[in-house]
Amino acid sequence: MSILIHPTYFPSIANFVAIINSKQVTFEVCDNYQKQTYRNRMFIAGPNGKLPLTVPVIYSQNNRPLYKDVEISYDSNWQDLHWKSIQTAYSSSPFFEFYEDDLKPLFKLNTTNLMTFNFKCFDVILECLQLDLKYNTSTHYRKDYNNLEDFRYLVDNRKETCQPFQPYIQVFNDKYSFLPNLSILDLICNEGPNAIMYLENQELL
Repeated sequence: MSILIHPTYFPSIANFVAIINSKQVTFEVCDNYQKQTYRNRMFIAGPNGKLPLTVPVIYSQNNRPLYKDVEISYDSNWQDLHWKSIQTAYSSSPFFEFYEDDLKPLFKLNTTNLMTFNFKCFDVILECLQLDLKYNTSTHYRKDYNNLEDFRYLVDNRKETCQPFQPYIQVFNDKYSFLPNLSILDLICNEGPNAIMYLENQELL
């Protein structure tokens, strides 16, 4: 199948299940920006459970911008916070050391545009997965597509349904039960090269 999906900040496992099991991926780059979505947020498994990491953006309620025009705010040292949180969450995972050198430079970048940064993160994940994926981007916004299966709904973590994903071993399994559909970072740090096979064997509701 050919799919339409949003570029997001270190995409969720659900996003990658849709991507891995498609023949052609088109990213939606012409929609309006919406707050409190995966556009600028991911979830990882920290020592105290599910932890949100949010990229701060410059946003005006009076002038709703296009997603592709949204800029990142550097008023706070969010990059350092995110990287330290990722290290705390995954430094003891089986595969973090194999990906650390690829991931760390992303948190040193001074990328102005949120969407550009998200694509940089996505491309690094493709390298970590050793996945040769060619993708397209939309040229204009359309509510409905006849030739693409629409997975844009996966961008909204507030409306997300509970996906029946198979459990895998996570770092803090001894403290709390399996946390499904976290960032792809959780899967690759815990499963490494087996991540692709895991994604191929999952189904979306």
